[in-house]
Amino acid sequence: MTKVFKRIYTYNFLLPAAIIYTVIFIVPTFMSFFFSMTRWTLSDWHFIGLDNFTSFFEEPSLSIGFKNTFVYAVVTCVLKVVLGLLLGVFLTSKIKTKGYLRSVVFFPTLVSTIAVGIAFGMMMHPTTGLINTSLGWFGIEGPDWLGNTKLALLSVAFVDVWKGVGFATVIYIAGIMSIPEEYYEALQIDGGNAWNKFWSIIVPLSRSATNAVIVLAFIGGLRSFDLIWAMTRGGPGFATDVIASIIYKQYQGGFYGLATAGNVILFVFVTALVFPLTRYLNRKEVDL
Repeated sequence: MTKVFKRIYTYNFLLPAAIIYTVIFIVPTFMSFFFSMTRWTLSDWHFIGLDNFTSFFEEPSLSIGFKNTFVYAVVTCVLKVVLGLLLGVFLTSKIKTKGYLRSVVFFPTLVSTIAVGIAFGMMMHPTTGLINTSLGWFGIEGPDWLGNTKLALLSVAFVDVWKGVGFATVIYIAGIMSIPEEYYEALQIDGGNAWNKFWSIIVPLSRSATNAVIVLAFIGGLRSFDLIWAMTRGGPGFATDVIASIIYKQYQGGFYGLATAGNVILFVFVTALVFPLTRYLNRKEVDL
């Protein structure tokens, strides 16, 4: 009986977290699945089965939304991994101002996404924006960054990378600093250079940091909405429409059940991509 009471006493410490998790995550998740099969308003609902899902997949811009979502997620993920790793290596080297530089790199992460979107939207204006004005000083005619259908999505993606690379860098700094000094000493004895240190020690032994950055950046890219909406509202045309912006437009139109079905589809889409990716990355991880 004593062991049973001890076990109950231990589980009591988990109870508050379990209640909060259930109320904030579990219950809304099941409610979303239910209301995705209804036509609902704030005061009424009617069960209609899978009609919302059928209607959502008939959305004209959905195929473009899926493609843009995937492209956006891959571009932002790759750039955050590469730049985060390079900045992490630089900011763990023996430079006197690395503390200050770490703050500078991480600062954009703390700024409101909407504020960043509005600011860069103004900076990327084709005629009065700071970027094209600066290029004009060197005789270069800048493009319409957010009005060109071929450039708009990539332009927003680069802003996303600027804002989020600081978080990736912090993860890499932690991963690089956790590598034991013995590896560097052994490499120095063997006559290795800086490239050997980077490629043979830092890259493989910071694999756990890389995996974390890949998963977090990829999920963030697949779910991205606020920055895209603040900068382009899905335009020009459907050039920067992603799944989340299509769902938001359904909410704006008052099609709440249809939009809820879209959220369920987005949840399944993200899970279907991220779950196997996570399992694959975990199998490739190197233990120190």
